[in-house]
Amino acid sequence: MAAHGRSALRDLFDESPTPHIAHPPRTHHRDFYVATDGSFRESGGGLGAVIETRDGTRVARVATTDTPPDNNVAEYRALHLGLDVLAARAPRDARVGVLIDHDALASNVNSTILAANHPDGTPPRPVSIPQASRYHWRGIQARLSGFGAVRAARIDSSQNPAHPLANEPERYRHVNREAPRCVLPERPEPDPTPAEFPPPSRADRNGGSGRASD
Repeated sequence: MAAHGRSALRDLFDESPTPHIAHPPRTHHRDFYVATDGSFRESGGGLGAVIETRDGTRVARVATTDTPPDNNVAEYRALHLGLDVLAARAPRDARVGVLIDHDALASNVNSTILAANHPDGTPPRPVSIPQASRYHWRGIQARLSGFGAVRAARIDSSQNPAHPLANEPERYRHVNREAPRCVLPERPEPDPTPAEFPPPSRADRNGGSGRASD
């Protein structure tokens, strides 16, 4: 359960690893958090997204049916959808935390962000995109570059609040009728005890030497 005045997504983000990026906790604070998930079944799949501000205000939830060719494509489509919804409700300088339960996608997002900040545009890890997701990846890249800062955290599927929305979109279709909201998070309180070193959960567990990113 989230602490009072804090987003449940923020708590989950702070406790999860961010591939290739490590920073002291005082730099973790995002303005918005978006969790996405995609599902694939022979009978049809779905896409889900949940967006909150850092102070716990819900911005939007989305649950929609989809027909992706496989689970990997579903995950890319879900992230593209979630970022589109957020972009319509957030200022361009927003700092965004992305929560994904897909290893390769989280790695690709952070590698792309780091490459954009690198003098020669080189990512810390090769970025490999499923062929059927290439157009959605272009949309994701455009959205990533449109925010002030972005970082992706890798979470477990069982913890992903977008998971039930993607897996049972018909059951949760009522969330799409929630009134659109465009809210700004409260200003964060100053950190009285800034940490000097990133906690273990924030370290690059693969031992890489990727550059850090805000």
